[in-house]
Amino acid sequence: MSFDEIQLIRMIVAVVATALFVGASVIFLVYLERKVAGHVHRRPGPFEVGPHGMLQTVADAVKLLSKQPLKPDGADPVLFWLAPVAAFAPALLLLLPIPFGPVLTGFEVNLGLLLILAFSGINVLALCLAGWGSDNKWAMLGAARSVAQAVGYEIPLLLAVLAVTFTNGTLNLSEMVAQQGPYPWHWNIITQPLAFFIFFVCALAETNRNPFDLPEAESELTAGFHTEYSGMGFGLFFLAEYTNMIVVCSVCTALFLGGWQGPFLPGFWWFLAKMYVLLLVMMWFRWTFPRLRFDQLLNLNWKWLLPLALINLVITALVLQLV
Repeated sequence: MSFDEIQLIRMIVAVVATALFVGASVIFLVYLERKVAGHVHRRPGPFEVGPHGMLQTVADAVKLLSKQPLKPDGADPVLFWLAPVAAFAPALLLLLPIPFGPVLTGFEVNLGLLLILAFSGINVLALCLAGWGSDNKWAMLGAARSVAQAVGYEIPLLLAVLAVTFTNGTLNLSEMVAQQGPYPWHWNIITQPLAFFIFFVCALAETNRNPFDLPEAESELTAGFHTEYSGMGFGLFFLAEYTNMIVVCSVCTALFLGGWQGPFLPGFWWFLAKMYVLLLVMMWFRWTFPRLRFDQLLNLNWKWLLPLALINLVITALVLQLV
């Protein structure tokens, strides 16, 4: 076989493996989040379906698949059905450049980080389409909030990522992981602690997680941008949210926590362990902190995170220039 054919087969295998990984991870994460919520609130969580409620997520998936997808009479049929597909479509692509192990990278590319940042914006467009195409004022308000939040928090997130790329001198995630050593004091979180803090806070906002879940503020907007969706239309938005959580925690692991490197026996298990710790922190935040008001959300971004990200970037550039 030619080199191109080998690369094509590798890409197909990587996409299939990524889809299986995402499916299994989402099933586990939905169950895990319910258990985390239960223990935070001093209740057992799902307990009836399967041993300790382990099959509850499977039962929910079957329920969503069996529901009839309905479209409001005044909704735009093209935009309405395109939105959930567009929300989940880029998810598999975003995971391909991430180095889960020494040889476990689906798509090795020098601009892998740039690829992730570029295609992650499609999800924001999908939420906008969902609100606009639903012909529902509450959904439209949820979509408007989502766009304002995503555009605002993307700026300090990009500046935090830029500081790390200055330090490592590359946009290739595999090379970034390789430049970090096996021990925690070798990781970028030690040299760029402020960038890590800004990145993680912005990641919470980008994935609409508490305390930044204003686009889905059910107390004010019924359910936000996906108010009119039922069945697997809603299911795809739900799946996209958890997939985006996996993506941001994977990128954070590769950028700041040494990726698959560890003090002993380096491999993909270190990457997964670090990624799931970050996911647990996101779940803990959701069931601990109250939701911000929209003005508080924007003030936190424009008055605090953006200036801090700029200061961190300037200091990083000056230090590198002096060194």
